[in-house]
Amino acid sequence: MTQSTPETASGQGPVRETDAAAMPLRVSDLSARGGLSFRLTPTPEVRAALAQELGILKIRKLSFQGSLRADGRNDWLLEGTLGATVVQACVVSAEPVSTRIDTPVSRHFVRDMPEPTGAEYEIPEDDSLEPLGPVIDPGAIMVEALALALPDYPRADGAEVPDSAVAEMEDIRPNPFAALAALKRDPE
Repeated sequence: MTQSTPETASGQGPVRETDAAAMPLRVSDLSARGGLSFRLTPTPEVRAALAQELGILKIRKLSFQGSLRADGRNDWLLEGTLGATVVQACVVSAEPVSTRIDTPVSRHFVRDMPEPTGAEYEIPEDDSLEPLGPVIDPGAIMVEALALALPDYPRADGAEVPDSAVAEMEDIRPNPFAALAALKRDPE
């Protein structure tokens, strides 16, 4: 359910709220003067579906709020804060591990973004740049930002890899420096 409320006290334009994971906003409908504020607080059912999509155990809390405003004549700037409490399986013991995520999110939607040409393409330093399309969806940005903020290797307190597993891994993967040392001793 998407709602709009009157202009905020800060003058940032109307506030759009939803309890879904999507909030598609047509760029042609956005006011370049005031922009708008947004707040996404997905329902437990939506969070459960997102957890399954992201391959994690649970999303206890999730909110994404911020503003979308014009930046020049053709570009748009989205700035917000992602807050979440997620539960993942420990990479060692598979026990549930809770993690709190609070991270700023910024995307700069550029109408005249240069297209990559040729076989080699230099990635711009500003990783917040996005090509401007007909729709900006803070919900899609929320899901992407959450996926990027998830810990890669969640570990429960006190969980350690058993020594036998470390020894087994060393047997499987030879030490590259040992191979170099052998070449140095016997160059043939």
